Amino acid sequence: MKENNNVLNNTWVDPDDAPELDDTFFKQADLYQGAQLIKRGRPRIDNPKQAIKLRLDSDILAAFKATGKGWQTRINEVLRQNMPA
Repeated sequence: MKENNNVLNNTWVDPDDAPELDDTFFKQADLYQGAQLIKRGRPRIDNPKQAIKLRLDSDILAAFKATGKGWQTRINEVLRQNMPA
């Protein structure tokens, strides 16, 4: 049988060697209010966009992609401007 050379399982680590908890650590730590985790990130919006599968002609797609970053938003704007009343 081969001997296990896994350093993590065979080496004792002195807890006094643990890294100091600095401001960076606490900025990334989870924040709780009582027992409830306060979520980070972008707040939820009232009317979120929905992911769909949409088939477009290749020339239309190429034209929008050629306009650079934000092409999906521009397609959304064109559809909104031409939406039936």
